[in-house]
Amino acid sequence: MTHPEHTAASSDSPGRRPLAPDTSSLEARSARAWTEAMAVRPLGHGRYAVESASGETYLVSLPRSDCTCPDHEMRGERCKHLRRVAIEVTEGRVPPPGKCRTDCAICGHESFVPESGPTVCGDCWVERGDLATDRETGDTVVVYRLTAETADERFIEAADCTVADYPDNDGYPTDDPVVEVVYPFDGTGRDLEARRRYAFPYSRLSVREEMLIA
Repeated sequence: MTHPEHTAASSDSPGRRPLAPDTSSLEARSARAWTEAMAVRPLGHGRYAVESASGETYLVSLPRSDCTCPDHEMRGERCKHLRRVAIEVTEGRVPPPGKCRTDCAICGHESFVPESGPTVCGDCWVERGDLATDRETGDTVVVYRLTAETADERFIEAADCTVADYPDNDGYPTDDPVVEVVYPFDGTGRDLEARRRYAFPYSRLSVREEMLIA
């Protein structure tokens, strides 16, 4: 199942509403999942509150394929509430398990970002091995990891200051996520894991559409 990074029309709202494909060939529970007016509200950790057309609210856990409704608990069926949550996740109306809806710390777009970790959307995310250019020096660096710390939180022992207060980082957002990088061409011949890592504010790096091939 794939999920869009930027959100579709918001669904986790109080109003119940139907969805409307051609349901004539669907099994009954699937058809009701599509057509009945329900409200799906994400609670985090893969759990969702589903207000049913009846007015009752049930708790769905997608990772456990579980629902508190009688159809699932008493009959063991994959109920319409489980199916409705799966539909809304697939359509990008509510965040999938492990994600939450908030503004990306880099581009500012409302997106689905990790519940724990950097609040960075998929479009702005950087992976280990991505090549980038240091905007201050023009040097090529390689991303080691994107961290959950911001520039004003990460302390550099050797410089006795935060990443935000480091002189070369003046003018970059203090709430930028910190990216740890290494220099790939230092002549040591060591792999990324063994190289010294440096902490940069995200905006100081111009990320390329290239990766280091080890």
